[in-house]
Amino acid sequence: MTDSRLREEICRVGASLFARGYVHATAGNISVRTDDGFLITPTDACLGALDPARLAAVGTDGVQTSGDRASKTLVLHRRIYGADPVARCVIHTHSTHLVALSLAGVWSQEAILPPITPYFVMKVGQVPLVPYHRPGDPAVGEWVARRVAERREAGKPMRAVMLDRLGPNVWHDSPAQASAVLEELEETARLWLMTKPEPLGEASIEELRRTFGAVW
Repeated sequence: MTDSRLREEICRVGASLFARGYVHATAGNISVRTDDGFLITPTDACLGALDPARLAAVGTDGVQTSGDRASKTLVLHRRIYGADPVARCVIHTHSTHLVALSLAGVWSQEAILPPITPYFVMKVGQVPLVPYHRPGDPAVGEWVARRVAERREAGKPMRAVMLDRLGPNVWHDSPAQASAVLEELEETARLWLMTKPEPLGEASIEELRRTFGAVW
């Protein structure tokens, strides 16, 4: 995808997330990995009103080369890209139901939500809770990179983490795919908070592994 198409896609996804309430005000950010660095939404930018020309371009060395001032969360995004070669896009939001879940109490530290629907198991998988750190704390990047590497070595790659009291970071190989992971994760949190159903049994999860290659 060309630079201009990537910029347009970031803005399209940002506007879509904002219009449907997955992000609000100036919360959240989107980045993509390019052949020569990264593109990321500017600090304090509203994802519903992004300008493709004002997205921040950053080199592989972390030095910004153009655009408005890059979001401080690029530090964390770069650690995710470094730990997971599949990741081409990272999205961070303060999604309401996921933040509410972290305030009310997650299912477990290793998996904030239980496997309550087949598509959550197939499209998202287990999402660990990152202990609370202030926004932008570099220690978060170290924690996440270590966990991503451990899970990849164990044959159970991750697609998301949940920052306690702040919101999720999700990643995939394109903005559209990363957005789909975020939406499935947020909607599963909403369902769990509303209904508290019994999780799928191990036999059902094993069937999803065999049939669809689900990782749980």
